Order: sequence, then C-alpha cells, then structure tokens
Amino acid sequence: MNDSESAGARGEAGTLRLRPPTHRVHRTALAWWRTQFLVAGVVAVVPLVVLALLLPAPVFWWLVGPAAVLAAVSVVGAVAMPLWWYRVHRWEVTGDAVYTRTGALWQEWRVAPMSRIQTVDSERGPLEQLFGLATVTVTTASAKGAVKIPGLDHRLAADLVRDLTATTQATPGDAT
Repeated sequence: MNDSESAGARGEAGTLRLRPPTHRVHRTALAWWRTQFLVAGVVAVVPLVVLALLLPAPVFWWLVGPAAVLAAVSVVGAVAMPLWWYRVHRWEVTGDAVYTRTGALWQEWRVAPMSRIQTVDSERGPLEQLFGLATVTVTTASAKGAVKIPGLDHRLAADLVRDLTATTQATPGDAT
C-alpha cells in the first residue's frame, strides 16, 4: 500500500475513516462452504438411516422421515447459503486497520486498528487444505474477540500474515 492509499483511509484530523471493506473471499470458498454444509448433513443423516435399517419396522418411518428432511435441508443449504455468504463476506487491510464484514442474517462489520493488533495467525483445516484456502485470525485487545478472514487463497493468507506482522511491529501503540 502506498502513502496516498493510507492517507485515503484516514478522515479529517488523522482519525480512522470507517467504511465497508472491498475485497471478496476467494471464489473457491464457495466449494469449501458447500462441502462443509454437506459433510454436516451426512453426519446428521447417516446415523438416522443406519438406525432405521437396524431397528424394527414400526420405527423405520420415524427415522427415515427426519433423515429425508435433513438431507433436503442440507442440499438446499449447500446451494443457497454459500452464495449468500460469498455475497456478504468482505475484507480489506489498509495501512491503518483490518476491516471485515461477515454474517448471513446478522451481519457484523469489524474494524481492527493496526495499533490494537496483538497477534496474526493463519489456520488451514483439512478441508481448507483440500481447497487451497486459509483463515487469517487477527487478535486484538477487544472484548469482542479476534477478527477472522476466512476463505482466502493460502498464498495470499501467508502474504497477509507476513505483511500484517511487519506493519503492526512498525505501528506505534501498546496494542491494549
């Protein structure tokens, strides 16, 4: 980021200018979120189906019915929810702050000034590794907790962790 971009992020009298973040998560996050949704659905449906097959006939429909509903909800959710999340999730890092916007129904917009950042971490679970993604976690002194940026390309996430670490080390403040 150059000095003019950094200056553009600041309002009058050097205060942080609050605005929504601009970057979307990586497009592959759609497949990652869909897979998470479907895995959760399978974990819920398979035991019901197995029990239905093992238990006496009168219990069969009491288990297969809910399993069918859960399967349908999982498939519809796996199609619809990731599209919504992709539309809503945003992130941006400037020389002054880390901005995030997340959520489906209840949207959350977070701003973490560089002077408040304590640690920067990158995490890659098994599914994230499969899809080449990572989650960057920016821990601050906020009671609200860490700021997370999920669904980033793993190379971009590594660069972001490196750049944020360098920027926060060079930013005056006590991060409390």
